[in-house]
Amino acid sequence: MKNNTMQIPADGLDGLKQNWKDDMLSGFLVFLIALPLCLGIALASGFPPIGGIFTAIIGGLIVGPICGSRLTIKGPAAGLIAIAVGSVEALGKGDAMAGYKLTLAVIVVASLIQIVFGLIKAGKLNDFFPASAVHGMLAAIGIIIISKQIHTLFGVKPEAKEPLELLAEIPHTIASMNPEIAIIGLVSLAILITLPLVKNKYIKMIPAPMLVILIAIPLGHLFDLEHEHKYLFLDGHEYTLGPKFLVTLPANIADGITFPDFSQIFTFESFKYILMFALVGSIESLLTVKAIDGLDPFKRKSNYNKDLVAVGIGNTVAGLIGGLPMISEVVRSSANVNNGAKTRWANFFHGGFLLVFVAFAPFLIHQIPLAALAAMLVFTGYRLASPKHFTSTFKIGREQLVIFVVTIVVTLATDLLVGIAAGIITKFIIHIISGAPLKYLFKATVQIKDLGKDSIELIVENAAIFSNYLGFKKHLDSLPQGKHIVLNFAGTRMIDHTFMENLHHFEHDYQLTGGKVEIRGMEKHKPVSAHPMAARRVSKAQSTGVILTERQKQIENTALHTQAAFESTLNLSVAIFRQFPLFAGAKLRYRENTLTKVIEGVKIEITDVKGSRLLQLSETDIHATVILISKLPVPLPDFVLEKEDIIDSLKGLSGYNDIDFMDYPRFSAHYLLKGKDTARVRSLFTSQLIGLLESNLHYYVESKDNTLLVHRNQKLADGKTYKDMLTFSEQLVESLLKLSPQN
Repeated sequence: MKNNTMQIPADGLDGLKQNWKDDMLSGFLVFLIALPLCLGIALASGFPPIGGIFTAIIGGLIVGPICGSRLTIKGPAAGLIAIAVGSVEALGKGDAMAGYKLTLAVIVVASLIQIVFGLIKAGKLNDFFPASAVHGMLAAIGIIIISKQIHTLFGVKPEAKEPLELLAEIPHTIASMNPEIAIIGLVSLAILITLPLVKNKYIKMIPAPMLVILIAIPLGHLFDLEHEHKYLFLDGHEYTLGPKFLVTLPANIADGITFPDFSQIFTFESFKYILMFALVGSIESLLTVKAIDGLDPFKRKSNYNKDLVAVGIGNTVAGLIGGLPMISEVVRSSANVNNGAKTRWANFFHGGFLLVFVAFAPFLIHQIPLAALAAMLVFTGYRLASPKHFTSTFKIGREQLVIFVVTIVVTLATDLLVGIAAGIITKFIIHIISGAPLKYLFKATVQIKDLGKDSIELIVENAAIFSNYLGFKKHLDSLPQGKHIVLNFAGTRMIDHTFMENLHHFEHDYQLTGGKVEIRGMEKHKPVSAHPMAARRVSKAQSTGVILTERQKQIENTALHTQAAFESTLNLSVAIFRQFPLFAGAKLRYRENTLTKVIEGVKIEITDVKGSRLLQLSETDIHATVILISKLPVPLPDFVLEKEDIIDSLKGLSGYNDIDFMDYPRFSAHYLLKGKDTARVRSLFTSQLIGLLESNLHYYVESKDNTLLVHRNQKLADGKTYKDMLTFSEQLVESLLKLSPQN
């Protein structure tokens, strides 16, 4: 931990001087993703395309240097489309420009409320709302986006306005599609779907939205969208094409500035949208900051309240000149982490690149077909409302699916504010039916005991649920760092899913400070499902034992025959894995099926690690069996040993950091070995270690803080493979122990 802390990048101007190359590169790559998304989100929101660009520029140049988070990207987001377009339509009453100006006024007032939220330290707001209701709200937003944008993808203007009516109109839209526009839209959608499935890591580096634009613009030229004309398709029907199917931008960026109209700001309709922008925007932004903190390789903690104030300031400026509201956006922020950003200056550079591009090349943006942008938004909407969200919610518990679906249905039938309220009310009803004491729905009952020897026990009683978590969190926040914290839930009747999620985040964050968290007293609580974050309720019936799957039986048998221990149960302590490059940008949830063996004090663990990673515009699951080797008496340098391919070989010709061994050409040709301390890495790789790796070329190794992570194909291993992995681990440990001073 000490070594890792010393490497934390500097902040402010010192951080800029120290990391400008990494941050500029990441900012440029994020700019490539942001440009088309900003345009599409603006159009879907009923704003001029330049409005989305204004917001991202302000989010980078103004908010970037003052925000409370280091790696998040500020800009317009799909999650606010439903509110923005609803406000434009409701306030404008058929006049799009009037609705746009009135909505700008709403954004300005909502932004001032966001600033107040930050000043009164309401950054903990995201901890109150039940997880399933928030996910239901996001899924509803996804469905709303699809309902509106799929018609643009096919080149048809729908008659309906409301989401459910727009969904019902989709068959008619498909039947009356404009074929050449539909080709552009469907090809764009196909790229977004298939690119994440490509295995080549260099193709994966191409931002999917930018690849869509690079293909859609030539298709637009092929179909001559620049000029108004008619054409006949296979069915003999006549269709119209023209510039209306392309993005429109002012020739001069200053010409795009639009000022708000405050004439209706005191109406009920305006107040409703002010509340929605302030609440939903703040919640979404805080959730993203929290998620990106978990991906930060330097384990830095953001200042939520400072971030809210900064976003509020940015939104105020955006609303005053014609921009969309901004949040900390999850896709661009995740890309920023994956691209190697070090500080908040990456966000600044992303805004700078957008400003330069729009100022000097607006004619290129004009050539982008609207159908391509619609495809990106349809894909984003599908990602928010994917069927797997329904199945994963059901796996957490049936009651979570009820909350999730109620939130979606009510949101689609009414609006986001009513929808999220319906989800919260449903959650309360379920808790009351399940036996949660009414008196303790909002009151956390916690006793704190000093156990001595740097140990502190928190005894929780009655109910541990989402609505009283903020009270519980006050006690957690007051705990000193680096202690042994015991959380005792023996006196509770129930612990809900949201509380379990927050507990997991606390455990992860506290362990990063050098402390230890131990959870006790859940033995009599029966989980409502097998999910590690499932709600738990007191059950009088005692468990009669764990039922193992066929695969678990194989692993248990391997453990018996190798004098190893096997534990099938879930373990939420996965913080140690996040430090390794293999899991950079990943959201790890838990590990399970752990086979453990100790050799001369060295601990070998073979375990299943599960989580997810945001790749391009889609989330992919991580289910991998890896080896963790710790407590080594040999001081190891940090290094990464991964597969070398043709591109890596070419980089080597130009002095790329690949540590080769002339006497071992097979090893050097297969592996890419990287490490800052080249001399120490070379001394570690003895002839015995290289020979072992040459005999097992399917294994790859990462070293961080004197702990090794060994992996092979990033898939789940069967019982036989567990045995092979253990054999390799034992040989690896034997080779390393020979380097110990005692030997």
